[in-house]
Amino acid sequence: MAVPTVVEIPHRLGRETARQRLRDNIGDIGRHIPGGVAALETDWPTPDRLTVTITAMGQQVTATLDVEDALVRASFVLPGLLGMMGGVISAALRREGARLLLPGGRPESN
Repeated sequence: MAVPTVVEIPHRLGRETARQRLRDNIGDIGRHIPGGVAALETDWPTPDRLTVTITAMGQQVTATLDVEDALVRASFVLPGLLGMMGGVISAALRREGARLLLPGGRPESN
């Protein structure tokens, strides 16, 4: 069985604000994936856990995002050849995940 990749995304929002920002912005995740997203399914099985299933470029990845007071912990298993790109994908998730926690999902302009 494959070992999950875990990415921690720190924030200073508090749990409730982080949950709301994820709810508001998760639909924009496709703009961060090369080739776009063919399907995106989300579910909040508990108040602090979001599951996201992304289908893109013929591959499907399910991630679990656990929202905590000072971080969001994302856990996922990459299928097939995507597993070889785990480091690059983790770095992109850390960067783009932090953007999803911003108001409107985008950096604020000065």
